[in-house]
Amino acid sequence: MEQQAMTPDPAPPAGGPGPRARRRDRHGRGMRGPVAPPQVPLSVSRAELFIDLVNDSAQRLERRWPQLASVEFGVLDVPGDPALPISLADEDGVPLGTLLSGSRNGLPDRIVVYRRPVEIRAKGRDERAQLVHEIIVEQVAELLGLAPESVDPQYGQD
Repeated sequence: MEQQAMTPDPAPPAGGPGPRARRRDRHGRGMRGPVAPPQVPLSVSRAELFIDLVNDSAQRLERRWPQLASVEFGVLDVPGDPALPISLADEDGVPLGTLLSGSRNGLPDRIVVYRRPVEIRAKGRDERAQLVHEIIVEQVAELLGLAPESVDPQYGQD
């Protein structure tokens, strides 16, 4: 059996019909648009939902503790910067959040929650929201030098 070398098709003659850009799918239905418009919550990414959980928890605590207005709350996907101190880890030693004290540098204090480790440990949205809130309460308690139960009386309750 002989094998033939594959050569590209020659270019169409000048002025002749060339390859057309396909504007419809093979069933003639055309290009499909997004599943939902941008203002609908369906189009919100998991990272954006997680940031909303952190912001909701921070705002809830700021109403009770006004001195938290100067604290920055942030989200990182995974812990990876060796310069960051690890102050809150789960039983496997994986950090879930950290407190960065900026008092020495003149920077504001920052509380960082690590998104991926928290998402892995939580089975659902409610459990994820509760875990995020517990992490933030524990970090705020460490920042203020108080017990977590005094920062949020509902801490640890299911």
